[in-house]
Amino acid sequence: MGARRRKFWGWGYEGEGPTRDQQASMAKTLADMFEVDSLAVAEPPTLDELDLPASRLEPPAALASLCTTDQFERAGHTYGKSFRDVVRAFERDFSHPPDVVAMPRTEDDVTALLDWCADAHAAAVPYGGGSSVVGGVECDAAEHGYAGTVTIDLRELGRVVEIDRTSRAARIEAGVFGPALEEQLRPHGLTLRHFPQSFECSTLGGWLATRSGGHYATLYTHIDDFVESLRVVTPHGLVESRRLPGSGAGPSPDRMFLGSEGILGVITEAWMRLQDRPRFRASASARFDTFADGAVAARALAQSGLFPTNCRLLDATEAMVTGSDDGSAHLLLVAFESADHPLDPWLARALELVGDHGGDVNTDSVRVSGDGAGAREGSAGAWRNAFIRAPYTRDALVAMGCVNETFETATTWDRFDALHEDVVHSTRDALTAVGAGNGVVTCRFTHVYPDGPAPYFTVIAPGREGAQLEQWAAVKSAASDALVRHGATITHHHAVGRDHRPWYDQQRPEPFADALRAAKAALDPAAVLNPGVLIDP
Repeated sequence: MGARRRKFWGWGYEGEGPTRDQQASMAKTLADMFEVDSLAVAEPPTLDELDLPASRLEPPAALASLCTTDQFERAGHTYGKSFRDVVRAFERDFSHPPDVVAMPRTEDDVTALLDWCADAHAAAVPYGGGSSVVGGVECDAAEHGYAGTVTIDLRELGRVVEIDRTSRAARIEAGVFGPALEEQLRPHGLTLRHFPQSFECSTLGGWLATRSGGHYATLYTHIDDFVESLRVVTPHGLVESRRLPGSGAGPSPDRMFLGSEGILGVITEAWMRLQDRPRFRASASARFDTFADGAVAARALAQSGLFPTNCRLLDATEAMVTGSDDGSAHLLLVAFESADHPLDPWLARALELVGDHGGDVNTDSVRVSGDGAGAREGSAGAWRNAFIRAPYTRDALVAMGCVNETFETATTWDRFDALHEDVVHSTRDALTAVGAGNGVVTCRFTHVYPDGPAPYFTVIAPGREGAQLEQWAAVKSAASDALVRHGATITHHHAVGRDHRPWYDQQRPEPFADALRAAKAALDPAAVLNPGVLIDP
């Protein structure tokens, strides 16, 4: 049996995701929800339907073995995995594929590739796992004045190179995908314990370059928290920070590259802080009459010092859509995990707080386990399964002609109510304006901090044939404008890419942008790395 192959047009692996019968059932359910006659399910593109433009670049002989112009690879590296990307793929629009896909095997290979890109005036786009949902890995070279585009894919750099069991850390190559990373750590009883929704098809380097958010709702919310040191190949030379548990020696070199989205260099290795694999788990769910009441309870938990692993508040529609509840109430999922100790006291105190703030705790949902299995049943298990399936489901929605967008932010608790009301109303108004007023807008908390939540919004609406991208853009703009109005961040963990640039330009201070441009000029003097992301050099 051959190795699984990634879909070139959408999320995940060929042969996975909803079957045709399941898609037909989803289409009927959504048609009833949207009060339309029916939703037709379109066929995804096939490789022989594509007419890719000829490659404009030819790698030098010394690099030829690292490079390919294979049609499947070029098509698969054209886009990330956003709604907009998949819609264009279904339209068979692959008009700006990379000219060359390069797969370096060593750091020296990365250096040589960047040197070639500088000499050829070609854009160099670090790919990670290609799971970007913000236009972070696509590049129209001609628009930016480049001779072509070289996508740099680190899939050949996927090893856990060294483990320091004493310090509980590991030196890891940046091209490793989530499942392969955990598989290599498992025999040592260790885990990075960073599980973004893209875990199956994203890499350590991608997590670092985009400041990925993981599954922890509190405390260790971002990949930043696990970084001990980084190793980065830049066109100016190699940058390696020192392995330290903490330091006050000036601005952190690591922080310069965390979230830099490939504009300053290619992250090739990192020493990452690990954890012992959890043995104890405890979880429960509670229902609230209003989303506002649930938010107050979530704030109490975030400020309690209990640091729950999971503290996700789902509004009633989100709970219903994910199968976590029947949609008659708003749902709070709470969970704890530990490698060291039973969690009964933590869960008991959390449920006291939830009850104090009006939550009706479902006693049947309480799970305490020494092996973790029982804690993943019930509402929490249903939500987890829906969370993992969501990217495949999104592609199915595209096939049905729907408009589907997700966007997340973070704000302080004192501003949340006004933000939530404005975002929901603005998004619904935008849906009405583009002829999709019977769509739904849902909200959940993905992460909570003592000073504020990270709300995550989902939009699902009937699309108009040939106008899905226009409808998507109107919804995206309305939501993003509302976030900026309330001083919230344009993204909590999806990165900036090209899609968020107009609003990121408003969020970041201009003197900081000048400093970032100066760093870009110093590290990437030919300005070949990922043009159009974060700044215009």
